[in-house]
Amino acid sequence: MVTSHVLTWEVTESQGYETSWIEFRGTTLQAHGRAVGTRPEVYWLSYDLDTGEDFVTRELHVRAATAMGSRELRLLHDGDGRWTANKEHVPQVDGALDCDLGRCPLTNTMPVLRHGLQLAPGERTFLTAWVSVPDLTVHASRQTYTHLARTESGARIRFASGDFRRDIEFDAEGLVVDYPGLAHRHAPVATTGDHQRSIGNGVRRGRTEGG
Repeated sequence: MVTSHVLTWEVTESQGYETSWIEFRGTTLQAHGRAVGTRPEVYWLSYDLDTGEDFVTRELHVRAATAMGSRELRLLHDGDGRWTANKEHVPQVDGALDCDLGRCPLTNTMPVLRHGLQLAPGERTFLTAWVSVPDLTVHASRQTYTHLARTESGARIRFASGDFRRDIEFDAEGLVVDYPGLAHRHAPVATTGDHQRSIGNGVRRGRTEGG
């Protein structure tokens, strides 16, 4: 089963916008997106995201441009817990399953779907490979997702990292509808296919790290 979405968020944290083209195939996700922001500086960004089964990140490829020049990051996960950034080992994030692109609401989706948190109560804490935007540096971020309640459209899930906390609205597909202080969905979802997101017990972002 395949489901495709085209989503646009108004990203209040960056005073910009992001559009992402997303495809689900079983428990994998592929996406590419474009974003423009004006905080902390004017930037343009594009990304390609690819996951393996159970929504475990395989690759995040990001390109960013600012007045100071352009940057590129190819973040790879070997499937056994080892991460590299532009072919350099990043040991501080070894063991993580997810990337988390700063100011990108899409990358909150993978851990939610893996653990079925849009469907039922639960709480999970894990390490992520958080990518700062627009400098594209990689950092270790420990994050907790807690299912708070079901809603008419999906679920309300609390995101916590350090002292940062936000209660995020997700739809039934595990995609962000409203992330207070970060982003809210600006356009309706366009969907094709007949994919049901119901993996239950499968098997970002903090501060400005939620993405």
